[in-house]
Amino acid sequence: MSKETADPERQARITWLGHSTVLVESDGTRVLTDPVLRDRVAHLRRTKPADAGQLHALDGIFVSHLHHDHLDLPSLERLGRSVPVVVPRGGGGLLRRRRIERIVEVDAGEEVRIGGLVVRATPADHEGGRGFLGTEVAALGYLIRGSHRIYFAGDTDLFEGMATLSAGLDVALVPIWGWGPSVGPGHLDPRRAAEALRLLHPRLAVPIHWGTYAPLGFGRLQTALLADPVAEFLRHAAELAPEVEVCVLDLGETLHLDAIARGDRG
Repeated sequence: MSKETADPERQARITWLGHSTVLVESDGTRVLTDPVLRDRVAHLRRTKPADAGQLHALDGIFVSHLHHDHLDLPSLERLGRSVPVVVPRGGGGLLRRRRIERIVEVDAGEEVRIGGLVVRATPADHEGGRGFLGTEVAALGYLIRGSHRIYFAGDTDLFEGMATLSAGLDVALVPIWGWGPSVGPGHLDPRRAAEALRLLHPRLAVPIHWGTYAPLGFGRLQTALLADPVAEFLRHAAELAPEVEVCVLDLGETLHLDAIARGDRG
């Protein structure tokens, strides 16, 4: 695997745009997870602007749950109302009110085909609704299958059955923190994220959901808040899952997957 800046001639690649927003390009298909592209969302400020210039010609968008730092309606509208958006069942109403044209609602275990990829919704241990008196839906992850198998965990804690996702898993996009000084319930912290690697046993792990947004007014504490989780995750991953290669991407950085030995995907 090689880590480098974006190269439009290469197909199998992952670009981390920050937080849980990941562009996956494989098998001639371009899909995006949990697009949150704004410099500020409520009380959260982004540390580096998102480069949305490469988000043209998307084939699909996958939303893991309805929290504002995962389902950001202005970011979705910015990407165009005609791009298919996959959401947990019950979440489509929010999108219809914003005139999103192509909505697919799924439960855990259901599959959708987008271009050359088959994507299965997976369980997640996280409260996935839209706040007080808002829409209540389950949170999901997504297992993306094509020439590579890529697991996007969304927001989750460890859950029963996580190990069943591991067969032939090439890449795990694993959340390792939140956005505040404490991770809160229903999230993986750095140690539990390393324990997830031991269950998932991917060939490669990319930490996400860290280092992007911080609450306003944190001043000097912001640097530690944004940097410490990944350092701690690397330490725990080396202890608990030393066989898993961990690739830390900078915001906007691309990882090419061509060097992953494909083997028999079944």
